[in-house]
Amino acid sequence: MRALLSTFSWQELRHHPWRNAAAVVAVMLGVALAFSVHLINASALDEFSSAVRSVNGQPDLELRAAQGDFDEALFARVAQNAQVALASPVVEMQAVALVNGQRLPLRLIGVDALVLPAIAPALMPVPAKDATRWALFLPGQVFVNAAARAAMNTGTATSAKTEELTLQLGAQRATLQVAGTVAAGGTALAVMDIGAAQDLLGLGGRLTRIDLRLTPGTDRAAFIRTLEGSAGWPVNVQIAEPGDAAERVSNLSRAYRVNLTVLALVALFTGAFLVFSVLALSVAKRAQQFALLGVLGLTPRGRLRLVLVESLVLGVLGSVAGIALGTALAALALRVLGGDLGGGYFAGVAPALQWSTPAALLYGTLGVAAALVGGWWPARAAQALPEAQTLKGLGAATPQRGAWSLPVLLLMVGGGLAMVPPVAGIPVAAYLSVGFLLVGGITALPWLIALLYDRLAPLFAARVLPLLAIERARRMRGTAAVAVSGVVASLSLAVALTVMVASFRDSVTRWLDVVLPADLYVQSAGSSGTSNDAAIFTPAFVQSVAQLPGVARTGTLRLRALTLDTTRPAVTLIARSLDEDAARTLPLLDDALKVPAGQIGIYVSEAMVDLYGAAPGKVFAPLAHAWGPVAEGAAPPVFFVAGVWRDYVRQFGAITIASADFERLTADRSVSSIALWLAPGTPEPQVQTAVRALAAQVLGDALPIELSSVGQIRANSLRIFDRSFAVTYWLQGVAIAIGLFGIAASFSAQVLARRKEFGLLAHLGFTRAQVLAVVAGEGAAWTAIGAVAGLALGLAVSVVLVKVVNPQSFHWTMDLFVPWLRLLLLCAAVVAAGTATAWMAGRAAAGSDAVLAVKEDW
Repeated sequence: MRALLSTFSWQELRHHPWRNAAAVVAVMLGVALAFSVHLINASALDEFSSAVRSVNGQPDLELRAAQGDFDEALFARVAQNAQVALASPVVEMQAVALVNGQRLPLRLIGVDALVLPAIAPALMPVPAKDATRWALFLPGQVFVNAAARAAMNTGTATSAKTEELTLQLGAQRATLQVAGTVAAGGTALAVMDIGAAQDLLGLGGRLTRIDLRLTPGTDRAAFIRTLEGSAGWPVNVQIAEPGDAAERVSNLSRAYRVNLTVLALVALFTGAFLVFSVLALSVAKRAQQFALLGVLGLTPRGRLRLVLVESLVLGVLGSVAGIALGTALAALALRVLGGDLGGGYFAGVAPALQWSTPAALLYGTLGVAAALVGGWWPARAAQALPEAQTLKGLGAATPQRGAWSLPVLLLMVGGGLAMVPPVAGIPVAAYLSVGFLLVGGITALPWLIALLYDRLAPLFAARVLPLLAIERARRMRGTAAVAVSGVVASLSLAVALTVMVASFRDSVTRWLDVVLPADLYVQSAGSSGTSNDAAIFTPAFVQSVAQLPGVARTGTLRLRALTLDTTRPAVTLIARSLDEDAARTLPLLDDALKVPAGQIGIYVSEAMVDLYGAAPGKVFAPLAHAWGPVAEGAAPPVFFVAGVWRDYVRQFGAITIASADFERLTADRSVSSIALWLAPGTPEPQVQTAVRALAAQVLGDALPIELSSVGQIRANSLRIFDRSFAVTYWLQGVAIAIGLFGIAASFSAQVLARRKEFGLLAHLGFTRAQVLAVVAGEGAAWTAIGAVAGLALGLAVSVVLVKVVNPQSFHWTMDLFVPWLRLLLLCAAVVAAGTATAWMAGRAAAGSDAVLAVKEDW
């Protein structure tokens, strides 16, 4: 019997390769996409984390300023503590290297080489062979890592030639001698003596970080409490654990990585429905064979196991092929994209592929599990077959019942899960909500078919061919639901992603209209524009620009990185010109609140509310602690949250403050960028030429500037947006392709199994063209109901993605925008593809030999 069963399953898999290949390909693509996305993100994150660890070393504690720098007197105070075994002072700044005519972002780090070997050996300078003996401590000497060396492309560290490296440091330019290398990985960086770095950067007597190595046996938590509670401890200096840096790196891209992985699993989710469709049709076609096996002694549980074994084989084949394909895709993506899948989190990182056997087993298991889940209901159907009736040809039809309670329950659970808050910043319940909505909608397909076609059937009572197509959909609603389940799953997810991306793009477009009110923007060439601390423009230069012909008025912007939580990425402090009505210059969610007397009004992004509890109408104490007292002995300023605004650039938070308040608190009047409003009728190129001439005269050629019109910034922003979602579009297309592949396989299997039916129609006088018209009509009727269900489910899922997943993942909201024309075209394409597939499959089954097939029953 076992040999008979093995032959039975093997013959089914061997004689229907195309139908079974559809399920294998679906599982393979799902596993491949999910596994490749995991490998890419894991490899990039590992490389990025390794670079952070090599640069920061492995201290027990880190002392950092919440913003900017702090007095180096703190170093002497901490280093003399009996519980401190080693203290390493650090000065670091983000600079721009001018290499071969290109501008290369570079991290400049000043260190004390005498303590580096014990605390951060990867930063220890290795002098070149021709370098002087004391190059390690001489001013103007730097040591670069492999990334900087590769960009310079001037040979190896042991070259007999001493290279020069030109750096742009804010408003000044410096030429340094490359005296050797350092082993630290990651993006380009240069290391020099801390005293020389302080002189070069104008940070005499200031530090940006102190790394501490504690004596053995020191209670770290108690030591931190002692430091923070000591008299005169600067409130703007934070004490961070060594793992905080790695956690910040992980948090930086965690939401993006999770969302991308979930999108990749969309294909696997669709593949489960395709396995279900293929095996359900296979069981229906082999019903009499299963019944015969039952008569020969195979128990119902044996039939269940038989179908599950077939689904297991399909899952294993698909998973093994998917792991291999996913590895190849990941290796190709890392070579071409450098680990940056459009999110911008790992820019400049070129990681090597990090193979993970546990991850391969996990995603392979997911592929097998998806196949088994897809094969469960067909296996149950095989188990429940009435043997005697099925052998007589009376047991194949699935009893039709209006079981609407299960779909309604699933949809209600899905709606309830959408209300659950995130877990550790990840919208786990929202993802489950999407799954429940999809499964609930698909289980409601038979009820939807009855609801729709019971009302359409009377309209076609006088037309034979449409009536036959509609009646089959009505009478075989279970079979129709099985056939289109893969299409409904893929189409609904495609609709949801289309609506989400369109809503995001529409919101970003309207957001740009508010945050870019001026006609022209001036900034230093190569600045990122997100959290750049280098402010190069002086008030005198801003005033000179405002007096140029054709300039109606100007506005200023000052950016500064601000660390409020050592375990989270820094937020961005934005000092800008604000009108009395802040809503005109900021995309506020609600009306701005009146700032109480004696307090400073700030406007926070939505992320600040979610991550730091900066609700409107409250005093935001963390900013006061990070700021510290303005003068010695003075109380810290009090910051009042006057409003919340949308920010689609800074995922981890931004705080906007009026330029006048910022200058009063910091005495810093430098500017990062300048906004220009032109007088009516003034040609923009004329003003650009005048600004460039003024910059060359006042700032000199050493400080190139960049001028961008509002149209250019908008176009670049939307281009970056489209590039960021390129992977999403690709995953969406794969899901649709899998769904269409599934319906092609389903219709092909069905029409081949109905050759007797077509022969009977031919005996009744139907022509071959009429039979094909009936089959095409059935394809249109079935895929039409699939398109309606997919569209409705997709819109429901899009609401969850737009209103729940995005705010919980990225801490920003957007308005729902439905691109109806694009969705209707997508649905029409699915219906057309299903109709054409059914017609082409019908041609193979409606030939002249179909008449002879009727004789099998005579």
